[in-house]
Amino acid sequence: MPVALDNLFSQIESLVLCHSPSGAECEINEFLLEAFAALGVEHWRDDADNLIAKIPGKDERRAIAITAHKDEIGAIVKAVLPDGRISVRKLGGAFPWVYGEGVVDLLGDQQTVSGVLCFGSRHVSHESPQKQQQEGKAVTWESAWIETCRTPSELEQAGVRPGTRMVVGKHRKRPFRMGDFIASYTLDNKASVAILLALAERLKQPPVTVYLVASAKEEVGAIGALYFSQRQALEALVALEICPLSEEYPVQAGPVPVLLSQDGYGVYDEGLNWQIRQAAEALQQPLQLATISGFGSDGSIAMKFGHVSRAACLSFPTQNTHGFEIAHLGAIAACTDILERFCNDL
Repeated sequence: MPVALDNLFSQIESLVLCHSPSGAECEINEFLLEAFAALGVEHWRDDADNLIAKIPGKDERRAIAITAHKDEIGAIVKAVLPDGRISVRKLGGAFPWVYGEGVVDLLGDQQTVSGVLCFGSRHVSHESPQKQQQEGKAVTWESAWIETCRTPSELEQAGVRPGTRMVVGKHRKRPFRMGDFIASYTLDNKASVAILLALAERLKQPPVTVYLVASAKEEVGAIGALYFSQRQALEALVALEICPLSEEYPVQAGPVPVLLSQDGYGVYDEGLNWQIRQAAEALQQPLQLATISGFGSDGSIAMKFGHVSRAACLSFPTQNTHGFEIAHLGAIAACTDILERFCNDL
């Protein structure tokens, strides 16, 4: 298992270092297209920017999908100011205080421009708006800015404009290993994409066709999963996700995955959950069960809008969700084992 976890860590690291803010996912797309090609599986990119691998089943009239979104949260440029500073607003559930002051990357049309996310000086009086941030008010995107030390003309030449995506600087995204735990930005949901790649390698002609979908724009409304599930007849959809750790939820950190019964968009299918639990039991793999709020997945959103009749969400416990996240590599690996067994038992 240590060697397997080492390989898993390396795979997640490669995925994390591919920038993929919602709607600007070209870098992760290139990586996944090469990875699916190397595995020799049928694959394509659809009109919604989903990356899909098809594992043909013995009965090709039946099909399920397993999704893991490939996009990450970040920010979007609102304005390029006359002094070269950049004003941004959130893209997905991003908060500036989570990133802290430090290097961020602006993905311009012609060039990636690195700048510094700024909150202002500390040595100020009440005459400065930054004083409020020292006295209990959280910093907001409206009061933060990106310093580029470039002129508006230089930024225009780089293709930085309203709509340009901002993400944490690549050198700050490199994962950190703590024993069997991995700590990193964007484990949500690059770690789940690593599970998809493992399934693409391990699944060989299951009973039904399995579509492995690296879905686009999940963080801004599950757009990719909704597009795919509207056009492809599916018996079920299983979303791979992080599961937030919090005192309000009966979920423990460590190597045991979590199966959700409900989230902020509705309840998951009990019959499908039972099949996943049976697969875990056959492997003697424990599962945690939870209902959570303030959360949605490709599965719950697709089911709410009537695109699939049955959906489930298998996840791994994660600290600091939508921040510098921490998860147990064993829980991520266990999700792969459970889903491989689940697919082969259908």
